[in-house]
Amino acid sequence: MLKKRLAVLASGRGSNFQAIIEKITSGYIPASIALLITNNPDAGAIDIAKVHNIPWQVIVPKDFPDSKSFNDQILKMLIAAKVDYLILAGYLKLIGDQIIDKYENRIINIHPALLPSFGGKGMYGHHVHQAIYDRGVKVSGVTVHLVNKEYDAGPIVLQRCVPIATAKSPDEIAQRVLKIEHELYSQAIKFMVEDRLIINGSRVTIKGETDFD
Repeated sequence: MLKKRLAVLASGRGSNFQAIIEKITSGYIPASIALLITNNPDAGAIDIAKVHNIPWQVIVPKDFPDSKSFNDQILKMLIAAKVDYLILAGYLKLIGDQIIDKYENRIINIHPALLPSFGGKGMYGHHVHQAIYDRGVKVSGVTVHLVNKEYDAGPIVLQRCVPIATAKSPDEIAQRVLKIEHELYSQAIKFMVEDRLIINGSRVTIKGETDFD
């Protein structure tokens, strides 16, 4: 049986990208990474791709006349690489409708909060943790979700809570959340490539899993 082919889209240092590579290398995720795409020529994820001999492409929005042509180029690269699933790993550009249509329910993202709270346009990275700290909530967490045509609104695959009542800063919240991001994301990607996600509208259940696993 051929392994599923993944494309990773990243804009930053690539910590989730590195964690996914490690889980693939260990055999935990039965897939291969066919391509890294980044919109940032200085992204640390490029160095990770080089180390692991993963093909990579820099596709910068300013090189295109509009968002549609930018996303058309990304889609062209994905099709050429025969990609089965898209993994967003700190990718800070909105995915084009044409890509979502082509890969419906096959694009996955991770968000450093418990959606639907603290999500939406502009809510990424430190902005999320700052908003959570300012609001004074006692629990944060991680959400892995499928991507649709609205920011952070796709069906939720997995969530996990992180207690933050005693956190002294947004940075401390970020550190606590990061400790579980890599584990949860790899688990969700494994379920997806093993075709274990059962999608019914906005609800996702996982074949073979119970609330007590």
